[in-house]
Amino acid sequence: MKIEVIRDIFTEKETLGKMFIDGEFFCYTLEDAIRPQKIKHKTAIQKGCYEVVYVPSPKYGRLMPKLLDVPNFEGILIHGGNTNRDTSGCILVAFKRDTNSCVIWSSASDAINKKIAKATDKVFIEIVENKTGYNDD
Repeated sequence: MKIEVIRDIFTEKETLGKMFIDGEFFCYTLEDAIRPQKIKHKTAIQKGCYEVVYVPSPKYGRLMPKLLDVPNFEGILIHGGNTNRDTSGCILVAFKRDTNSCVIWSSASDAINKKIAKATDKVFIEIVENKTGYNDD
């Protein structure tokens, strides 16, 4: 399975994007801001391709999708949330977004977990910026 996050809105505090699974739009994403130097809990991960595995999460009390081998980051999960205060470096997923206020809602966390759990091969996520041809707004 290939997950792709297309980052398309950038502010000083957050980064909004769209998530595609095997080429089809799935949901919206929200991450911390992209920064030239990492600030703990306030910086988005670098563009790139990462393997995704399930790990137990003490915070969430269940298995959660985690990105492996993210340079200079640990514990990057895909989960629900609404604003940049909920990310702590993770990728938030939701079915709705307001681009004016940089808020997402209607969590897609359970839905993405079900998709990943059903994958029969390895799961990878690629983070890119402003790729043309993917506009559903």
